[in-house]
Amino acid sequence: MSDIRIIETQDGSHSLFVPALNETYHSFHGALQEAEYVFIKMGLHRWCSSYGNSLKIVEVGFGTGLNALLTLRESLQRKIQIEYTTIEAYPVNPDLLKKLNYKDKIELVDIGIWFDRLHEAKWNEKVDLSKDFVLHKIKGELKECKLSKNYFDLVYYDAFAPSKQADMWDYELLDKVAGTIAERGIFTTYCATGQLKRDLKTIGLEVETLPGPPGKKEMVRATKP
Repeated sequence: MSDIRIIETQDGSHSLFVPALNETYHSFHGALQEAEYVFIKMGLHRWCSSYGNSLKIVEVGFGTGLNALLTLRESLQRKIQIEYTTIEAYPVNPDLLKKLNYKDKIELVDIGIWFDRLHEAKWNEKVDLSKDFVLHKIKGELKECKLSKNYFDLVYYDAFAPSKQADMWDYELLDKVAGTIAERGIFTTYCATGQLKRDLKTIGLEVETLPGPPGKKEMVRATKP
């Protein structure tokens, strides 16, 4: 994807705009506040409040690394042991990454160093970023990735919207992802289409429609019984 450019969202944090899709990587209403709400508050915090401070996460769509950076912050500040797997078919150009303003918007000691370590970590290898955070960046298409069954405690599903990248929301792909979720594991996403909710229910997950982040009416969280 070429001609990608940085935009400033309404909360002052950066996102990327993809002209070919006429789509942004995050909500125009606020990249940071969307990620904090959908994936950290409704995902990570929800899991930890019920099951403790040790879990395995898989993220669909590494993108700018914002979700990973926020999750790393939680690991460092709350002493949460996290194995973080993230899948990305089209890594962002390093020159663009250097211009993102997350280092100025997120409170974390040595934020710049941690952000750089996330992006400089080798692809397709497990890397110990800290004593409590193991990162495994997988470069490739989700449909081609081999992922362990019943393994992950939390899924961040952060692909482009169904209207822009419909194949990422196909039943077969969702079923594959659901198969990687361990018992009591959580699937969380900003998307709340009726089709997504029907598919997740058919797959066997317990689906919740929750209030969305600022600017969005709803989001979805689902749990594997």
